[in-house]
Amino acid sequence: MILDRKHALQQKLFREFAETEFTKELQDELDETGEFNWDMHKKMARYGFMGVKIPEEYGGAGADSLTYVLMDEEFARQDAVLAIYANTSNSLGGGPLLLAGSESQKKEYLPQVASGEKILVFGLTEPGAGSDAGGTTTTAIPDGDDFIINGRKCFISGAPMADWIIIYAKTDLSQKGSRGISMFIVDMHADGVSLGAPEKKMGINGYPTSDVVFEDVRVPKANLIGPLNKGFQYAMKTLDGGRLGVAAMSVGVAQGCLDEAVKYAKERKQFGRRIADFQGVSFMIAEMQADVEAARQLTYHAATLKDQNSPQAGMACSIAKYFAAEAANRCAYKAVQIHGGYGYIKEYRVERLYRDARIMSIFEGTSQIQEVVIANNLLK
Repeated sequence: MILDRKHALQQKLFREFAETEFTKELQDELDETGEFNWDMHKKMARYGFMGVKIPEEYGGAGADSLTYVLMDEEFARQDAVLAIYANTSNSLGGGPLLLAGSESQKKEYLPQVASGEKILVFGLTEPGAGSDAGGTTTTAIPDGDDFIINGRKCFISGAPMADWIIIYAKTDLSQKGSRGISMFIVDMHADGVSLGAPEKKMGINGYPTSDVVFEDVRVPKANLIGPLNKGFQYAMKTLDGGRLGVAAMSVGVAQGCLDEAVKYAKERKQFGRRIADFQGVSFMIAEMQADVEAARQLTYHAATLKDQNSPQAGMACSIAKYFAAEAANRCAYKAVQIHGGYGYIKEYRVERLYRDARIMSIFEGTSQIQEVVIANNLLK
């Protein structure tokens, strides 16, 4: 795809911001400490990145899916954590409200999310309900004008910093599987809400992740998002957008791996020659370029279909996410291999890229779940 002038300028802005503001020193610090950088969050909010996909009437930029993809790609090319900072509000965080929220709910929550004043996260996964999200055991039982929520969500990205969380809970206990699940927005500071310790992760450090526990949490019925007992379908629609974002991040990570591999192969000499001049190395670089470009085109195509409200958009997002995530891992492997022993050392950027790439084929639906989605679309 050849970008038009508007999107090319946006791409340039995203790249310049990432390269200028998200320095290697900051990346190393966040990777070492695992802490959230509030200064970076506020700076990104001032640029409007937190509300790129949120409509203008709710304080966002109202940009299209291709702009969103370009942002995630360019940020992840610099560092996957930077992309996640901007992605949450535009993807899983704001998605359910945009899909099913009432007008009053959108006006109450989205402007504060778009401005970066508040952080809104997504709570679907449970200890016993990962890929099988329909196995949700968290419950929301009506009690007067409220629901009382009990349960546990795990692997919730951004939970330690969040002000609100959108959760999925069983409201009709007589229904099996994914039926009878509803969506709620819950104040993270409400009585009965507590956090587990931040997880010690392989990668994407600098964006803390933890469990969220609900013990007799009283939530007003006004906090129900969308129809009662129909929340699961909106979770799946939200994940479509989330998969597009992860596809874009995967493209960025893969491109970052290629950038590092090309640079190192030109500089490193063995047997009196650049290692780039050895066919074994040059072929790996060629394979990486093919993976990056194929993943990019699939992702841009999926974004275009999503902007057109095409019925094929859902499957296209799954295809893009599946291929791009696996491509990022292939590229990370080859980048480390080209660096040899140095690729195994933390001083070299490819070591972190290798760790960050691994999550791409897991979150927002594993690669195997994407294969299920793709096959079901073809075989139904």
